[in-house]
Amino acid sequence: MKGVPVAALRRAIRARPAPAAEERCDLCATPVDPAHAHVVDLRSRALMCSCRPCYLLFTDENANLHYRSVPTRYLSFAGSALDERAWDELQIPVGLAFVFRNSVQGRTVAFYPGPAGATESELPLAAWERIVAEHPRLAVLRPDVEALMVRRPGGCYLVPIDACYELVGRLRTRWRGFDGGSEAHAAIDAFFAQVRARSRPAPPVGVP
Repeated sequence: MKGVPVAALRRAIRARPAPAAEERCDLCATPVDPAHAHVVDLRSRALMCSCRPCYLLFTDENANLHYRSVPTRYLSFAGSALDERAWDELQIPVGLAFVFRNSVQGRTVAFYPGPAGATESELPLAAWERIVAEHPRLAVLRPDVEALMVRRPGGCYLVPIDACYELVGRLRTRWRGFDGGSEAHAAIDAFFAQVRARSRPAPPVGVP
């Protein structure tokens, strides 16, 4: 009988799940905190976890680099930069989209969340250029690493590109039916509340 508790303990130890793998920098393998930064692989569009030293290596926006660090700024734009005419011209079929500039391909694209992840479409260049001409503050959008997040209705924000993928990931697990369902819409509302709380008003043209 004395061996029974020991045997049970051994079985419990064997059945115990392995500890979660520690997150590491995708560039140098250094352990990183859960709230770590990201860099973008400009060619593959992949997001990579990054420690602080590696992150700082790729912050020069004018350097010809394979990777680019994702900034952390959030900006809000008064009113709506994308009115009904703009939505029609840009041929965005849904009421929520992220717009960003792909510098490698030299084009502006929109992607929007859905049950399969992110759907991407190329925007008509002339239509986008007209919108930026009418709303010059949109020109502060940094290629590859920042996106214009627009919701109809609901506002227009500049956000880090990793925030967009975060929302896409949330919705992919919650999406139900044709329009996403109540759980997906609640996740969108919560996400926009976080964005509004983090955002500051976009500066005037020419002010960083």
